Amino acid sequence: MNRVHKLYAHHYLKRHFKSVGRGTTFTYPWNIEVFGPCITVGNYVSIIASKGKRTSITCWPTTKAGGSINIGDYTVIAHCVRISAAFNIDIGKNCLIGAYSFMTDCNWHDIVNRISPDEPRPIKLEENVWIGDSTIICKGVTIGKNSVIGAGSVVRTDIPANSVAMGNPAQVVRELDPEAKYITRESHLTSQPPDFVKNLRKLEKELLRGNTLFGWLRQIL
Repeated sequence: MNRVHKLYAHHYLKRHFKSVGRGTTFTYPWNIEVFGPCITVGNYVSIIASKGKRTSITCWPTTKAGGSINIGDYTVIAHCVRISAAFNIDIGKNCLIGAYSFMTDCNWHDIVNRISPDEPRPIKLEENVWIGDSTIICKGVTIGKNSVIGAGSVVRTDIPANSVAMGNPAQVVRELDPEAKYITRESHLTSQPPDFVKNLRKLEKELLRGNTLFGWLRQIL
């Protein structure tokens, strides 16, 4: 199945991005929607969808400068995330974007003029930000390095670095140690020996040795 995902992504999905870095993976890529002129993805990013749960990354420019979405190295985007840009959304490296989260840099309809979008304002997630499930990030918001946003929050104003924020509207409830040594996807993957992935696949085969194609079909039936 991993090979099928990789093959589909290579032939049908990656062409919709401006660029895709090495090591980036797509899970259930036929359920990942990508639209727009300038969407870039860094190295070793994981973009996840699942059966019946679409992940959407779209850019609808509303200014002459165009629009763009940048996703940094080692970031993970879970299923049912929606990222919608009219101007610019910049996601730093090692970020974790929880399932069902939504971020947009534009309201798309003005309060009075409801047939035209309002003025967009960029969104920026700095390095190592963790966004909890079902979070909404509104236009013009910057979330500082290492910060965590609690599940179900609505972020309407900037969140400083090394903070935990939650609620509607999201407010800082705790400060994190700025000197803490975070274990990120980057530090974990780069610290592994070169044959780490090969050994992991060997372990997976050993654990699944008793599984058969017939058993899988019987389970489905």
